[in-house]
Amino acid sequence: MKNTKLNIKKKNGLKLQAYLELPANQKPEHYAVFAHCFTCSSSLSAVRNISRALTNYGFGVVRFDFTGLGRSEGEFADSHFSANVEDLITVSNYMATHYEAPSLLVGHSLGGAAVLTAASKLEDVKAVATIGAPATVTHVKHLFTYESSQLKKEGHTKIDIGGRPFNIDREFIEDFSKTDLPSIVKKLRKPLLILHSPIDTIVGINNAEQIYHSAHHPKSFITLDNADHLLTNAKDSIYVGSVIGTWTKHYFEPKDHQSLDVKGEQVVGHLKLKEDNFTTSIQTKKHQFIADEPITIGGDDFGASPYEYLSASLVACTAMTLKMYAERKNWDLKEVFVYVTHSRKHSDDLDIDVEKPTYLDHMNKKLKFIGNLDDKQKQRLKEIASKCPVHKTLASNVAFDTIVLED
Repeated sequence: MKNTKLNIKKKNGLKLQAYLELPANQKPEHYAVFAHCFTCSSSLSAVRNISRALTNYGFGVVRFDFTGLGRSEGEFADSHFSANVEDLITVSNYMATHYEAPSLLVGHSLGGAAVLTAASKLEDVKAVATIGAPATVTHVKHLFTYESSQLKKEGHTKIDIGGRPFNIDREFIEDFSKTDLPSIVKKLRKPLLILHSPIDTIVGINNAEQIYHSAHHPKSFITLDNADHLLTNAKDSIYVGSVIGTWTKHYFEPKDHQSLDVKGEQVVGHLKLKEDNFTTSIQTKKHQFIADEPITIGGDDFGASPYEYLSASLVACTAMTLKMYAERKNWDLKEVFVYVTHSRKHSDDLDIDVEKPTYLDHMNKKLKFIGNLDDKQKQRLKEIASKCPVHKTLASNVAFDTIVLED
């Protein structure tokens, strides 16, 4: 999936690097902002997986690096909790100015505490989801040790987090005690989804319980069985993104997108040359599709290519025809796989006798049958596969009428 890089400037001049990911049709119904975990970055696989899963539910998702982390400017010491909240507000304001104000905030670990705090300050935010979030901001201090005497004497010291050294100052430590997260959650009064693993050894499950009891309804809790704190298993982060996307359907009204008028035909396609590049919107009376070209030939790869759709129509028609035939014969065909590839091949290579040798369109079709079938039945199904309507259309001479419509 293609993403757009955003460079968002803070009031102090530092730049936050962010990525905006859009749904396949490039037309988000709503926007969300994702806040990563303590000392992590927006490139963490769990962050990418959750963000991309949310795009399947119509969200445009901004994932960004907090100040001093990832590719954002600044020092780690500048990335205290209050600065994280400020970063979230900065990103939200940027989106409101250049796109649309985000209505969903999603936060992982300390990022969860940050989105809860930011949501209390952002009126446009309609819902919040947290993943492995602590119930108090000070909880994160147990993740590291520091030399308090050096901090008091020199105003700065080094800490070690997961084997990685970071420089911090007195403000970094003191800032964790400034936020009363339970009180913020109690006053939030926005739909809240809490996701947490019962085996989380970094932020214990009791934190989810405390957040849940502090919050008012509507609130929901989802347990992430067998998941670790960082959601290192891809299936866990993909599941999280899908759960959040499904949950939001209850609180976010779908926006009505203007449908293309097929004007009595079966299919209509629409392309704005400058805005869309090769991305073409396709609509039947009831369904919408996106077609595109691969990046290798200048497209954005937001959808299948025209020839992939051509092959797909042959695949679908073949599978459906085989189903109907096998059921009519009461044969034990449980599943069918149809593989198709379109290419151009020379008639000599295909051993086709033509008056003038030339290149021909070639459809390579492979079939796989699952079921208790003998060789004779499989051979008959192979014959039937060539009798599906789309196969016949492609194999026949086709007449075209092309008409230019007036505006």
